[in-house]
Amino acid sequence: MEIRYDDQGLVPVVIQDWETGDVLTLAYANEQAVRLTRETGEVHLWSRSRGELWHKGATSGNVQRVRALRLDCDGDALLALVEPAGPACHTGERTCFHGGEVEPAAPFEVLSGLERTLELRAIERPQGSYTVELLDDPALAGEKVREEAEEVTRAAREETDDRVDEESADLLYHLIVLMHGRGRRLGDATRVLLGRRR
Repeated sequence: MEIRYDDQGLVPVVIQDWETGDVLTLAYANEQAVRLTRETGEVHLWSRSRGELWHKGATSGNVQRVRALRLDCDGDALLALVEPAGPACHTGERTCFHGGEVEPAAPFEVLSGLERTLELRAIERPQGSYTVELLDDPALAGEKVREEAEEVTRAAREETDDRVDEESADLLYHLIVLMHGRGRRLGDATRVLLGRRR
C-alpha cells in the first residue's frame, strides 16, 4: 500500500518504543523524511513550526533507530517502532505524553516503569534499599525468586485469585531484579519468546 500524504504533503507519524510499547511522540513527515528514514534507519521528520526537515536527535544525540515502519489501513498514518537513544521530548521527558491524566499508569506501562526504577536504584543506590540489596547479591535474589515461585504455586493450589495475583506480582518483581542484577532486561527474555513462536 502507498502512503497517502495530505494536501500539505505530510503524513502523521506515531512514534512508539520498540521494547516497551510506550508512545513517545506524534509528529509529521513528508516524502523526503520518509525516504531518509528508510535509507538511514533513523527517524527523520518534517517540522511544521520551522518548515524544515528534521533528523530526530541530530543535535541532542537522542536519535531514534527505526525497527519497523507500519502503515495504517487507510494508508494515511505511519507507526514508527523505534529504539530511542534518550528522551523523546524536547523537555527531557522520556515521552511527549507526560501531561494530562498520567495516573494511574496503564497496565502496559507498569513493567517498563519498574525497569526504569530499578535502573535508578542501581545508579542512585539509596541507603537501606531492598532493591539495591538484591541487585548486589545474586544468590539472595535467586533465593527470593525460588521462594516467590513456591508461594505462587501454593496460592494457585490453595488460595484466592487475589492471592495468586499478589504472589505473581512479587515473583515478577524479584525476577526482574534478578535479571537486572545480571545486566539483563525483560526485552532479552521477550526476544527468546519471540524466537520460540516460529
